[in-house]
Amino acid sequence: MSVNQAVVFELSGVRYGIDVIRVQEIIRMVDITPVSEADANVEGIINLRGQVLPVINLSRRLGLTEKEWDRESRIIVVESGDKKIGYIVDRVFEVGTYSLEEVEDPSGVGGQINFLSGIIKKKDHMWLLLNLSEVA
Repeated sequence: MSVNQAVVFELSGVRYGIDVIRVQEIIRMVDITPVSEADANVEGIINLRGQVLPVINLSRRLGLTEKEWDRESRIIVVESGDKKIGYIVDRVFEVGTYSLEEVEDPSGVGGQINFLSGIIKKKDHMWLLLNLSEVA
């Protein structure tokens, strides 16, 4: 049985996961510079150790209720092809493990399932695995 890992985080009270292999780092909220005429989901850009990264409001991108940022809010920096992108999340819980046997097909969920690659059912909670290639 192969074991996979995902960074588990929260958006609008729901747990989501991103494959840990795609995650470069997780940072606290920093000042985000707005960019005029950017896509509505782009919150702006940040300077991360000399590299300029676009930052996407993931709640807005997924059509969820946006929460005001607080001390638990984070930016998850992921690698997308040859570039890095930051995603704002409400909070990060853990790096969780799961087996392929725990992954269920998201097609029964309805709504924006193209964003989802699967549903992980744990004993006391579940995560929705994001398909980042559909989110970016």
